[in-house]
Amino acid sequence: MEALSPTMEEGRLVEWKKQEGDAVAVGDVLAEVETDKAVMELVARAGGTLLKQLVGAGATVPVSSPVGWIGSPGESVDGSAEGQRDRAAVRQAGSVAEEAAPKAPTIPTTPTTPTTPTTPTEAAAPAAAGRVKASPLARKIAAEQGLDLARVSGSGPEGRVVKRDLEAGQRGGAAVGQTGGAAEVEFVDNPLTQIRKTIAKRLVQSIGPIPTFYLTSEVDMERVAEAREALNAAAGEQGKISFNDIVLKAVATALRQHPACNAWWQDDHVRIWNTVHLGMAVAVDDGLITPVIKHAETKSLRELSAETRDLAKRARERKLKPEEYTGSTFSVSNLGMFDIEHFTAIINPPEAGILAVGSIAPVPAVSNGQVQVRRRMRLTMSCDHRVIDGATGAQFLKTLKLLLENPLALVW
Repeated sequence: MEALSPTMEEGRLVEWKKQEGDAVAVGDVLAEVETDKAVMELVARAGGTLLKQLVGAGATVPVSSPVGWIGSPGESVDGSAEGQRDRAAVRQAGSVAEEAAPKAPTIPTTPTTPTTPTTPTEAAAPAAAGRVKASPLARKIAAEQGLDLARVSGSGPEGRVVKRDLEAGQRGGAAVGQTGGAAEVEFVDNPLTQIRKTIAKRLVQSIGPIPTFYLTSEVDMERVAEAREALNAAAGEQGKISFNDIVLKAVATALRQHPACNAWWQDDHVRIWNTVHLGMAVAVDDGLITPVIKHAETKSLRELSAETRDLAKRARERKLKPEEYTGSTFSVSNLGMFDIEHFTAIINPPEAGILAVGSIAPVPAVSNGQVQVRRRMRLTMSCDHRVIDGATGAQFLKTLKLLLENPLALVW
């Protein structure tokens, strides 16, 4: 198992692309592996024949542990004692096809009346041929609960079956894809995906040892809204600019003026960055990933907008390269599209700060001595007090507010 990303400690083998006995050339794709951030390809570093697959699809394997043997055609492979040692080193994230049959779903001890699924997924005919498209997590849940993915209508990219499709079927009254109906399951245990394991580990590292304080500021967004409408009207068929694009542009500009906030805590020193690598939190199917806009302060609003759309799209498809989700110097998390007015975000170490962006809403406000309805937005900055003092963070937020309330400053 190769380390396919800088933070990868283990990988889940999603699917073998080469079978035992297949010829293998250097660079051939052997298997798809789910890392802590994306689904990536495991390629051959030597040529020959794939003599043996040591683990099956669904197995979680520590980095540097063997997953298969490549050798000369006809070469003997001792798969007994060594194979057992290999398997003992593998923590199963699900049932391995070679070693375990799928588990039946948990049935409550309290008698219940069997119900027949009435969801649209029940009517879907099993696939006559070919492999059902499904996310690794959906395959895992289906294997554990004995569900038939061929009977599930996928709502993911290109009809891919994802976790929410299985949950939707279960909410309909029975486990999806089981014949003859089933008693309502009392609970479902979802195994941790690689991305969820990484999120849990990183957050424990952050919220415990980092002395964090929070600063909140409210911004008048009337001028930004007017500028955005004018820019998008002039853009025609070109890509539209979002409020989030403008916020990211303003953050990158403000960080250049306040480099003390664009910093990393490094245990025995603080690293101040002279360029802004801006992380933006993106919700994906089974967690959160933070693509990075490199050198964000050098990019125009149009360039930044196009890049954020591309990165967010590929993040949701789990197609980001490792260098596209590592190395951020400051992060932004925006939940405004979910009508969240205000929240606090957790710092992503070793970064010293993260900005939480709330919704833009019309509220009564005093403008020019009169009460008017104005579009307002709340910003909350989480600061690592080992790096950023209260006044330092407050000055950054003051500059950011000035830029957003006077958006022409962003094109200077």
